[in-house]
Amino acid sequence: MKTRNGGATVLEEGIALLCRGDGDIQELLGGGNTGRTLPLLNKYVEVIERFNPSLSLVSATEHRELVIRHILDSLAPLGVLRRLVRLTSLQVADVGSGAGLPGIPLAIALPDCFFTLIERKTRRAEFLRNTLSVLGLPNAAVEEREMEKAPRFRFGIITFRAFRPLEPAILKRLFRLLVSGGALAAYKGRQEKIAAEMRDVSDLIGSWEVIPCPVPFLDEERHLVIIRPIGSM
Repeated sequence: MKTRNGGATVLEEGIALLCRGDGDIQELLGGGNTGRTLPLLNKYVEVIERFNPSLSLVSATEHRELVIRHILDSLAPLGVLRRLVRLTSLQVADVGSGAGLPGIPLAIALPDCFFTLIERKTRRAEFLRNTLSVLGLPNAAVEEREMEKAPRFRFGIITFRAFRPLEPAILKRLFRLLVSGGALAAYKGRQEKIAAEMRDVSDLIGSWEVIPCPVPFLDEERHLVIIRPIGSM
């Protein structure tokens, strides 16, 4: 466990800041839950660091950057997502999961939800299966397949991060995986770039909402975009 100046780790400090800004995050990651979630998150970071040189899982090579840009970034919308699953379904898909981001940090924080990590690349799917085994996460599983070949009408929420730019063909394939009333939860950056992407797919969308999700220690815009298909309640 790597500390800053002999004190709390970057992960601990970041989680404390997230908890301070959202009561749902505090309930999930703070208080009595810290003893369960923090060791699992630290172990997950260690697994990524062990395999990243051979598998190129993430671009970050320094511990601090990895924690901020990938773990804290994945957890920043946690409160929003918890409130969202209450309105839809506890079945969540992480499409193009790669290193398991944001799916694995979210699965650690949301033990009542079941996460399906959809990854088409064999080596990354193997990494995900190994990681779930190491962490002992009972509420997550890996599907090694193209997103287009996943069963229809299955998930209440679909997350994706650093996946693909939104375009009509991709959006249609994602919508077909949602149950009635379900929504996409896209991790995105600058608001102006989001607006440009959404203009290109506006004819397919029933509604969309951009929610600021600042990441501790990261001086960049981060947002969660909630997208619902036409006809969704």
